[in-house]
Amino acid sequence: MAVFQVVRLGEDILRDKAIEVKRINSNIHKLLDNMADTMYAAKGVGLAAPQIGVPKRVVVLDAGDGLIELINPVIIEKSGKAVDREGCLSVPNVTGDVERAQKVVVQALNREGELMEYKAEDLLARIFQHEIDHLDGILFVDIAQKVYRDE
Repeated sequence: MAVFQVVRLGEDILRDKAIEVKRINSNIHKLLDNMADTMYAAKGVGLAAPQIGVPKRVVVLDAGDGLIELINPVIIEKSGKAVDREGCLSVPNVTGDVERAQKVVVQALNREGELMEYKAEDLLARIFQHEIDHLDGILFVDIAQKVYRDE
């Protein structure tokens, strides 16, 4: 088990566009494992590779139904709108009201390199969107309608 320090707001890597994974190998498998360990240790529901200092298009998430691993994820469909409160491991003690699509369809590679499609709504859809935003250098505080300090 390897738990990494989560990169905080202010670090350049959080603002950079992450690089597409060209080859899935043991290094990517190890990255996925380390990201899951880090996410669970931090009691998060999602983590993008840039949040542990790795500029790759890799995400892990778990909305309570088990771990989902995404390599090169792309949102191919969005519908509906919902506003809800979000937080982020990279922006501690801050939450915000963010409008996102209520439903999404995401395509991504799994750790075996197979193309997977995920249909998600509500909380799971929100997590997908939040984490994929990280891969494009977007943080929830950038798009929040209102931001709250949770001291």
